[in-house]
Amino acid sequence: MSSKKQQLIYLAAASHSGSTMTAMLLGAHPDLCSVGELKAVNLGAKESYLCSCKTLVSECAFWQGVSDKMAQRGQDFSISAAGMDIRSGATPYILKLLKPLVRAPSVELIRDFLLSLSPTWRKQLPILQKRNADYVSAIAEQAAVEGVVDSSKIGIRLKYLLKNKALDIKVIWIVRDGRGVSLAYKNPSEYADAKDPTLRGGGAGKTQEQGRGIEVGAYEWIRCNQETEAVLATMDKEKWMQVHYEDICNNTEQTLDRIFEFIGVDPTKKRLDFKTVEHHVVGNGMRLDDSEVIKLDDRWKEQLNEADLKYFYGVAGEYHRTLGYTEEEK
Repeated sequence: MSSKKQQLIYLAAASHSGSTMTAMLLGAHPDLCSVGELKAVNLGAKESYLCSCKTLVSECAFWQGVSDKMAQRGQDFSISAAGMDIRSGATPYILKLLKPLVRAPSVELIRDFLLSLSPTWRKQLPILQKRNADYVSAIAEQAAVEGVVDSSKIGIRLKYLLKNKALDIKVIWIVRDGRGVSLAYKNPSEYADAKDPTLRGGGAGKTQEQGRGIEVGAYEWIRCNQETEAVLATMDKEKWMQVHYEDICNNTEQTLDRIFEFIGVDPTKKRLDFKTVEHHVVGNGMRLDDSEVIKLDDRWKEQLNEADLKYFYGVAGEYHRTLGYTEEEK
């Protein structure tokens, strides 16, 4: 068996930061494949859940092929119960320790020590690491590509994937204007799901995520981006890059060229007609939209009122500026 590490491109971001669009743009490259969030925690009702190819995920030939290749690796696999999350099989003790976001190395040493006291964790972690590595290689084999894109976003997953000796990981940190992220938290069905209401919730016709308000969006935007920074601080600088969602939308070709050069694939093979390319993505409802127009979503300028913005700036204004944004409309 080859000892070559499998290439994985990890998209780290706050929720609703454009990771699905970015993953599909990257997955349209002939040397890369994106199937969305590899952690695949909850796909909803499997009897109605659609793959981005518009086939029921339980009947999709691509996913059947991945299941077959996982079986060849000794893994029992179904995309509707993937078992890739770091919390799979966790006890209440483990769940409590995995709940806090990634922070400074000294804090993480304490977390790791406390987790090491759990026999379940010591047994489960190697199993989960092998399962994730087998999953990435099975996807790469099924798609006949070199690299796989994981848009799982969260830092705690990335922390442990970086310890996986079978994976060669590069990270793309996607940053979006926090006001746009907060608006999506306020009304996910309108701003973070398929445009066609009948396709929302993966095909069930109802968005699974409920609105949680500007205040939740503001705090989550800060927390997720700071968590990403904490993980990136443990990595070699040449292994990660920061990209702004606004640049992906407004300067698409130049930004993709920069990303593909970072990944190490030929930028001239990029495809802007990314929805024309066959995809088998699970996750955000945007994957089910037919339109491949790449347009900046800045509806927060009209939809957030003065009270919303005041609250957002009170919570996130300082950090918002450190990531390159101002309180003036851009």
